[in-house]
Amino acid sequence: MNAIDVILLNFSEIRRRSTKVWMGIPQEHLKWRPDNEAFSIIEMIRHVLEGEHLFHRIIENRGNLGDYKSPWEGLEYIDVQHELDIAAEYHNRFIAMIKDLSEADLSEIKIERREVGQSKILGDYLNRIAYHESVHTGQMLNYLRQLKVDRPQVWD
Repeated sequence: MNAIDVILLNFSEIRRRSTKVWMGIPQEHLKWRPDNEAFSIIEMIRHVLEGEHLFHRIIENRGNLGDYKSPWEGLEYIDVQHELDIAAEYHNRFIAMIKDLSEADLSEIKIERREVGQSKILGDYLNRIAYHESVHTGQMLNYLRQLKVDRPQVWD
């Protein structure tokens, strides 16, 4: 396995496990939030899926978002499957972009986000994207614990 294969495997496993958690959430709990300032369950799922698209655009533009307009803007929250369906095309494009990278790209492409004082090589940036989804999946498991809802087994 080369570095690209490892990155692809990591993204695949993270999304598989996130989806397993998300699909195990009863519909009646999708609007629940632990406090007034937190994401609801369905909002957090969208945040993760939309975030991947946003990060992809950042990579494509080497850090500059320009006049980014989210494809999710104004869309109604329906259910988990609806969120996954909306994101599928964007997720597939993101994975295709990674597949087209060379190992050299991981250390040679720079992502410069001057508005937030961030300068990262692409390999580092991709790992941060994966970490973002993983963190929110962990938060979601905590939400389910607070709700006393059975939590899907992600450690298979």
